[in-house]
Amino acid sequence: MPEPDPARGSERETKRNLLQRLVEFIRPSPESTDELIETLAEAEDKAVIDGESRLMLEGVLHLADMTAGDAMVAAPRMDLLDIDDPYDVLLARVIDTAHSRFPVYQTQRENIIGILLAKDLLKLQRAPELNIRALLRAAVFIPESKGLNDLLREFRATHNHLAIVVDEFGRTAGLITIEDVLEEIVGEIEDEFDSDDRQAEIFALADRTWRVAGNASLEHVNEFFKTDLETTANNDLDVSFDTIGGLIAHALGHVPSRGERLSLGGLDFLVLHTKAGAVRWFKVAPTVTGKVDSPPAA
Repeated sequence: MPEPDPARGSERETKRNLLQRLVEFIRPSPESTDELIETLAEAEDKAVIDGESRLMLEGVLHLADMTAGDAMVAAPRMDLLDIDDPYDVLLARVIDTAHSRFPVYQTQRENIIGILLAKDLLKLQRAPELNIRALLRAAVFIPESKGLNDLLREFRATHNHLAIVVDEFGRTAGLITIEDVLEEIVGEIEDEFDSDDRQAEIFALADRTWRVAGNASLEHVNEFFKTDLETTANNDLDVSFDTIGGLIAHALGHVPSRGERLSLGGLDFLVLHTKAGAVRWFKVAPTVTGKVDSPPAA
């Protein structure tokens, strides 16, 4: 019989001790959610729990009061695929947006007929005779009013990661993923493109354009594309920017939205993804008339 792992036993003991301390601390039981949140803040002040644990516990409490409509991506900002588009167009869309799942519609965006996994699209390369309809998964539709607690439980039970949200009239209101729900508890979840590594701020795409992080340093972007974007965009010499996202927002005069475009310093910027009022990713290409030296191969 294998010996018990002492590290695991120690970890379980630590968790048990933390729970015991927390239970002891909050006696007598708070009478409302607000009171419990205040108690958690006090517990952090007294080092009963750490800050990360407090934030996660507060996220769990707030989740009980939230609905799918509160956390969804609104319909106008959904990235969809048209079932009638040719394979090359679909593949380019998948590469540009870099999602793993896509709602697919026919004729009009309201008419969602299924969900396509990006990895399934690759099957058409090996077997072009396949009908793309055969690759579609059934779409899950939920009302805006569905509680996030119930939705998370449903996602776990059915192994679905995406649902289409509909309003009271049955129209598409948006979509929500399991990541959207979990982020309400643990905060923003970073994916494989999210990195503090300076080299991970700019990625070459298959169509000879680039994906650039909104928080990429302006210095790095100028160095990579051989441009001087701050001088081009900024007429107010008292204002300076550290990131390309901040510079683009200044040039536009407002917080950028998905799908917005801006030409600046010989580069075309397309907003691919925004979150919490900031641009996460741009798609960047040299303007047709711009004389920008080709950046180094990625």
